[in-house]
Amino acid sequence: MPEFIPGLKLSRLFFEQAVRPIIERTTPELKYAAALIGSGSEVLGFDDEMSADHHWGPRVMIFLNDLEKRGPLDAALREQLPLTFLGYPTNFSEPDLTDNNVQLLTAIDGPPINHRVDFFTIHEYLQSYLGFDIKTEIEPADWLTFPQQKLRSLSSQNVFHDEIGLRGVLDRFKYYPHDVWLYLLASGWNRIGQEEHLMGRAGQAGDEIGSALIAARLVRDIMRLCFLMERTYAPYPKWLGTAFRRLQCADRLLPHIESALRSATWKEREWHLVPAYEAVAAMHNELGITDSLPATAADFFGRPFKVIALIGNFSERIRLQINDPLVRKIAERKLIGSIDQFSDSTDLLSDSRLRAKLRRLYDQVDESQS
Repeated sequence: MPEFIPGLKLSRLFFEQAVRPIIERTTPELKYAAALIGSGSEVLGFDDEMSADHHWGPRVMIFLNDLEKRGPLDAALREQLPLTFLGYPTNFSEPDLTDNNVQLLTAIDGPPINHRVDFFTIHEYLQSYLGFDIKTEIEPADWLTFPQQKLRSLSSQNVFHDEIGLRGVLDRFKYYPHDVWLYLLASGWNRIGQEEHLMGRAGQAGDEIGSALIAARLVRDIMRLCFLMERTYAPYPKWLGTAFRRLQCADRLLPHIESALRSATWKEREWHLVPAYEAVAAMHNELGITDSLPATAADFFGRPFKVIALIGNFSERIRLQINDPLVRKIAERKLIGSIDQFSDSTDLLSDSRLRAKLRRLYDQVDESQS
């Protein structure tokens, strides 16, 4: 096996050294963009040697205004690409219909090459990937039904060449509008407030398994709140901890949340969760989006379980700062948050065809008729 090269670097070099020269020779008049966005650990910069065992290799995405123009270039690539690039085959197997259309690197002796220089239009790609028509405005209900893992990929700006405005389109997804962001923060605090007292109660009642599960949920909600506070999209679960370590707050929080996850009893978990609660409360105050709120945990209404979200009423205080009328209308109902906050279903997060139905959760209907 060749020495491992991170897939994003491999893609950029493959485009610059192998694909671009063929474009310049065969279709020099072609206006296009070249990038690596969408699915794949390499797109986020998290891939390693194991990632190379499927759906990985010398590949690049070419965006055109008109897909009918791809024919001559596709034919030239099949014949003129090198059989290997930096030690990796440029030929891929056919998609495995029994395994999510996975394609594997497959060495061959000569052309034609079944390459992974894939062609798209910007409009059709984002319609498929996000279930969104880029000719329209992004509404609050859209932002709340775009999975963060997909937004992170689009905002990574892994664009190698652009003559048709791809960067400008991707910039639309750079980060949430301010009031949508406030709504997500309020919803994140609301989730913590709903469960922070239950971890201790389950343990005190003799259910340490239930207590541990609730503690793990609270850790995840704390981590996701930190991503929001640092205005960074969170990736899918496999890379959540890896990405969290790159946040500015990681050094402050990691000792506490790691210890909470390793704890055997509810009292030990609480001992480590409390400083994590207090750290994120202090981070909230540093944002300056509300008046300073209590950053010290206290007993839950006389019961011996330490909480902070309910003490400071963080979710409500943040909700009151929302000015956008559409977002405010959504926030006046239950603070269910975004798709990432109310569901961890892989199918729901990955299937863009379901997004139109999910938007109905935020539709401005007459609730008296429902």
